[in-house]
Amino acid sequence: MKRHHGVRAALTAVVPALLIACAPQPERPAAVTPPAGAVATADAARRLDALVEEYWERYLRLNPLSATVNGDYRYDDRFENFSSEEYVRASRELDREYLDRILAFDASGLTGQSRLTYEVFLRDRRVALEGYEFPSELLPVDQFYSPVHLFAQMGSGTGFHPFATVRDYEDWLGRVRGFVAWNDTAIRRMREGMARGIVQPKVLIERALPQIEALISPDPRQSVFFGPVKAMPGGFGAADRERLTGAFERTIVADINPALRRMADFLAREYLPNCRDSIGISALPDGRRWYQYLIRARTTTDLTPGQIHQIGLDEVARISSEMDAIIREVGFQGNRQAFMAKLRTDPRFHYSTAEDLLNGYRALKQRVNAGMPRLFAIAPRADFEIRPVEPFRERSAANASYEQPAPGGRRPGVFYVNTYDLASRPSYMQETTFLHEALPGHHFQIALQQEAGDLPRFRRFGGYTAYVEGWGLYAETLGGELGLFTDPYSRFGALGAESWRAARLVVDTGIHAMGWSREQAIAYLNAHAPLGAADAVAEVERYIAYVGQALTYKLGQLKFSELRSRAQKRLGGRFDVRALHTEFLRDGALPLDVLDAKVQRWIDAQAAAPAGR
Repeated sequence: MKRHHGVRAALTAVVPALLIACAPQPERPAAVTPPAGAVATADAARRLDALVEEYWERYLRLNPLSATVNGDYRYDDRFENFSSEEYVRASRELDREYLDRILAFDASGLTGQSRLTYEVFLRDRRVALEGYEFPSELLPVDQFYSPVHLFAQMGSGTGFHPFATVRDYEDWLGRVRGFVAWNDTAIRRMREGMARGIVQPKVLIERALPQIEALISPDPRQSVFFGPVKAMPGGFGAADRERLTGAFERTIVADINPALRRMADFLAREYLPNCRDSIGISALPDGRRWYQYLIRARTTTDLTPGQIHQIGLDEVARISSEMDAIIREVGFQGNRQAFMAKLRTDPRFHYSTAEDLLNGYRALKQRVNAGMPRLFAIAPRADFEIRPVEPFRERSAANASYEQPAPGGRRPGVFYVNTYDLASRPSYMQETTFLHEALPGHHFQIALQQEAGDLPRFRRFGGYTAYVEGWGLYAETLGGELGLFTDPYSRFGALGAESWRAARLVVDTGIHAMGWSREQAIAYLNAHAPLGAADAVAEVERYIAYVGQALTYKLGQLKFSELRSRAQKRLGGRFDVRALHTEFLRDGALPLDVLDAKVQRWIDAQAAAPAGR
């Protein structure tokens, strides 16, 4: 499917050029001087491009891990010290400088992509600067996603740090030194947090401790960080192979293990006894304002916690009624909770081995690929792999997740499947999970954005969670049009997944604004989402750790769905879903208000175009 679309796109571009070259050539017209306004507009666009590219270069130097993720390997021997005062100061100064510069920029003549670039860059700098008012650097470790997890994934050889050349291996040894510096800084900053009453909930550190302990291996050859040596390319010479093997063994024993031991001992003996029993961010100093900021930054809306909570309740009620209709359809005698409990334990919906679960997703990849041209006129070149979540993080990891590809094809995207506790991975949830994480969800959208060479790099490689996760959830709603959801149980699974995301609006705001307990949140999620017991607990603890991120899915999907409904109503029989999806995707991730205005301009243009065009 990807190759077909690539060839078709290439032919679309080439054929007009051939027709022009082969046709009789008219007499060359006299040169025309562009209007002064057009010259000024083009000059402003070039100056804006130069400004945002200069920013991005400086951002990458300050954030070498982001550079690696995005296929820029110049700084692969570095690991930024996220928690240090120097890093926070340099980041703030960079954002302040470029906010001042973009505010001084005359944007009056900008149009099209340049106007979008100006709007989102200005917004980004303002939001980033506001974020420095809240000391997130004092909360560097949790069970869901912290620099420790990032470091372990990279060091395993399966993450985004490349291990293809001798230089890659040498760069990793340098990156280890940066991680050790971060590790010790993080311990010092957590002590500062203890003194200021800014500490993590106990439950998060109780979950994080065994994850860190599992990374400490007395035998370096059994360490997760020895993985790159076991997978060393066969083309390496004997001398390099021996030298690097010894260097990896030494750095595991002398650097990595002691750093992780210092972290684990500090968390167990000093930090955990001083952690808080509360779970919501509102319990921290200035926590209510902090939560409202995170809502604004992550959802790109100005909604309040109360408004979001009510949207969640309304959506849960609507979806629940549709789920109840399916329960009646299959003839089940009992309520929704009893039906979900039956599904969780019914052996026909569960895989007996991890490989069977993975093969189920591999088969889905073929089925969905076959239906994609019905809904999409564009497709990315990059492919993705399907892999199990690594053992060191599987107990607390989500059901599935996605890691973006490296631009240029050096590394494919990765669709991670959690194979831990197979009873919590029912087959009737597979289709909707695949649609969200892979096609036409995260892989499709993110790879297309990365391959949009006409976008400035901060837009190609940046993003907005409400757009990205909103698109992922919107992608789930396309399953029926792609030939999936052909039985009532998979349809119930799709509705259950949607209810789960709607319930997140209720649970996240409940935890962080309304004083809900962990047990209250788990009970609500169990009542309204067909999740396994392990998943419900992990999900709630994820919301405790990753404050506000869970709000983005449903709020973003509601915007995509509302824009589609708006376009269909306005355009009637002229509505083309493939063209709308291209408009959704071609400019990359955008704040929801910017997306709304852009798509409305497109709808207006389509409505005004002559019929049959």
